Amino acid sequence: MKIHVLNTVQGLVPLTDDDYDEKKKLKLGRKYTVSVKEARNYDFHKKYFALINLTWEYLNEEQEKFFNNSKEVFRKSLEVTAGHCERIFSFKEKNWVDIPKSVAFDKMDEFEFRDLYDSVKNVIFSSILRGISEEEFNKNLINF
Repeated sequence: MKIHVLNTVQGLVPLTDDDYDEKKKLKLGRKYTVSVKEARNYDFHKKYFALINLTWEYLNEEQEKFFNNSKEVFRKSLEVTAGHCERIFSFKEKNWVDIPKSVAFDKMDEFEFRDLYDSVKNVIFSSILRGISEEEFNKNLINF
């Protein structure tokens, strides 16, 4: 079981309804071992995906087709271009290829994720949104 909690004077408090439902499964009076890890900023995580989704909205039909009409393929392509990847050997293609690393909460800390955000944003403005100002884009990102 994995739940997200907030540390308060009263103790650890589940953050969401789902976390609360999971905590209710624990039997009162029983002893449990708990591992504690500081959670990454969930709001910033959502902002990252809003960045990707808004950039997708700026693409034209031809560009979307290039990415197989898949935001997921688009996101992973941005991450590889930003350097958030590892090299593996493809036996099928008989050469080395880059694959994106995970952006899951348990795979990256807050600092690594912020670096990824900045790197992906740099790729977006240097390769995709050359004609759009960052100021204009950020105004739209706030509403996304």
